[in-house]
Amino acid sequence: MRILITGTSRGIGLACARKYLAAGHEVTGLDLEESAIRDCPSYTHIIADITGDLPEIPGEIHVLVNNAGVQEGGREIEVNLAGTIAVTEKYGIRPSIRSILFMASSSASNGAEFPRYAASKGGIVAYMKNVALRVSPFGATSNSISAGGVYTPLNRHIIDNPVLMDQCLDETLLHRWAAPEEIADWCYFMTNINRSMTGQDILIDNGEQLKSNFIW
Repeated sequence: MRILITGTSRGIGLACARKYLAAGHEVTGLDLEESAIRDCPSYTHIIADITGDLPEIPGEIHVLVNNAGVQEGGREIEVNLAGTIAVTEKYGIRPSIRSILFMASSSASNGAEFPRYAASKGGIVAYMKNVALRVSPFGATSNSISAGGVYTPLNRHIIDNPVLMDQCLDETLLHRWAAPEEIADWCYFMTNINRSMTGQDILIDNGEQLKSNFIW
């Protein structure tokens, strides 16, 4: 199948690209930066801004993974929400599509982190459900992943600080964060194995939102 993934230069997007390639699929990556994937005939890398003029991609697209995004800086709504909508409307809403996946965030449901970031991710979950309604005539699914802490370059300032890292791990039930490859496994399952779940947001946060201290 033909897979289109945004934000493939690093982190979760790069792990997803490698996962789908290892499974024998053809992957096209869309990113502002160059790719770390070299000399792979099944991989095509396109440098593009999802908030700008999107390139024409010939051929059918069967799976769309909306991963590109920013955490802060003032462009969260523009990039995370408006950019994701633009990509989905251009490449995803078509008869050839089999599955669309959105990378939301645990902050979409608990409101934590930066205000614009939380709002943008909450918007993604709502938009994902709208897409599920519109791609159902094609027999396609639309879902999202809301990850908690993940070991990605965007979180390097925490990962490299033992005190901050330990504080973050203490906020989870399992005292761990997810690896990008673990999220990529979930992405693959939800797009290429799952056929019956659609319109759902999956929380993968190692029990962070569930953690509580019961006092009697």
